[in-house]
Amino acid sequence: MKRLIPTFNRILVQKILQSAKTETGILLPETSTKLNSGKVIAVGPGSRDRDGKLLPVSVKEGDTVLLPEYGGTEVKLGEKEYHLFRDEDILGTLHE
Repeated sequence: MKRLIPTFNRILVQKILQSAKTETGILLPETSTKLNSGKVIAVGPGSRDRDGKLLPVSVKEGDTVLLPEYGGTEVKLGEKEYHLFRDEDILGTLHE
């Protein structure tokens, strides 16, 4: 299996598909399951500022993040689909 390690301030994300049913079996409308989130699989080392100092990315592997509706680069590794985003494109992290 291939492993992708992002460069610069890029983040490899696997999108999370929300369930269309509740635990009791009630079907939910498509609009209520449309939270665009994903799990961070890998992160790049970061980018450099004008002085050459490393600016690390703001998320880490395993974080659940809120993604923009559009954007990112689709990447397929084996049978799985991933998306590459820049650190500044990530809208936030999700916590329970």
